[in-house]
Amino acid sequence: MTRQSNPWAAKVASLIQGGNTSAALAQIKVAPTVKDLQLLRKLLGAGGLLQRHPAVDDATSDMIVALSSPRLHRSP
Repeated sequence: MTRQSNPWAAKVASLIQGGNTSAALAQIKVAPTVKDLQLLRKLLGAGGLLQRHPAVDDATSDMIVALSSPRLHRSP
């Protein structure tokens, strides 16, 4: 794993590894930044978890698009 200041991606990845996909999906919907989502996808891709959990794959992709959109603003 990479060293990061925000452990959000590692915590969500551990939820998925533990089998708690519904909690992980809820966390993905309130993801802090696009960078965190990309780090999560990198962690899950390295472990082969994206292929085993297509709902997580779809949710992370959708949230990256949503947070990247200039029309949406999230308060800090």
